[in-house]
Amino acid sequence: MTTVTGGCTFTLSQLETLEAESVHIFREVAGEFERPVILFSGGKDSIVMLHLAMKAFRPAPVPFPLLHVDTGHNFPEVIEYRDRTVARHDLRLHVAHVQDFIDDGRLRERPDGTRNPLQTVPLLDAIESNRFDAVFGGGRRDEEKARAKERVFSLRDAFGTWDPRRQRPELWSLYNGRHAPGEHVRVFPLSNWTELDVWQYIERESIELPGIYYAHRRDVFARNGMWLTAGDWGGPKDHETVQRRLIRYRTVGDMSCTGAVDSHAATIADVITEIAASRLTERGATRADDKMSEAAMEDRKREGYF
Repeated sequence: MTTVTGGCTFTLSQLETLEAESVHIFREVAGEFERPVILFSGGKDSIVMLHLAMKAFRPAPVPFPLLHVDTGHNFPEVIEYRDRTVARHDLRLHVAHVQDFIDDGRLRERPDGTRNPLQTVPLLDAIESNRFDAVFGGGRRDEEKARAKERVFSLRDAFGTWDPRRQRPELWSLYNGRHAPGEHVRVFPLSNWTELDVWQYIERESIELPGIYYAHRRDVFARNGMWLTAGDWGGPKDHETVQRRLIRYRTVGDMSCTGAVDSHAATIADVITEIAASRLTERGATRADDKMSEAAMEDRKREGYF
């Protein structure tokens, strides 16, 4: 992007342009909404999103709390990173536990053990009970075809559902945050970023990530063409053999549906080289919950999921 200031012309790099857009989105939400919240799981996209929020309001603290929908089947390294980050930056964290909803009967365990599809009800409950009117998510359009149709400001009705016919045009980066009582808006500051952009920004900003994003040895087993982590969530079964392999994770979610990839990428530079050569998105390659049906993500978005 080329900008003229005081008669001088200068050009922003791709990362500088994306960063400026995201910072603008955070500030726009701060000016339009009363009770925004940032979804923060300890995954790379939410980490970059939080980093951008801190840049947007520095030297003041981030004016929004964080929200994590905890499935109970998360990677321990990611939960440790989440809690350490919250303590380091003196942030406010709301945690909605899927287990609480299972215990009181509002949700029922799935036969396959995965809890990612169970996150919708706790998420909507947390939004309603805390009266959040804007919810930041780290979704990107390059991840999955249902997310490719998403606006930066995504209107959700009083039931948290997404209707593509009610989405508004965003010409010239003008965002319309108007919503009726009970409705809220999902906001995606990383919409126009790619996985490669995210990693190049992590390198540029020297952002710390949980170690599972880099090559390490872990006990895994094969299921549906993916390497899954052994755990008490329901794997492995009797016929599934545990192997110790050198792997890393491209995306992080519930252990029961997030697959690892064989990798020797031990540094950020290694990961960038690996991603640049990949022909599969991280969700397409490693997320079992997206493979339940051709329209799995779209169906969950309509129910209120991100």
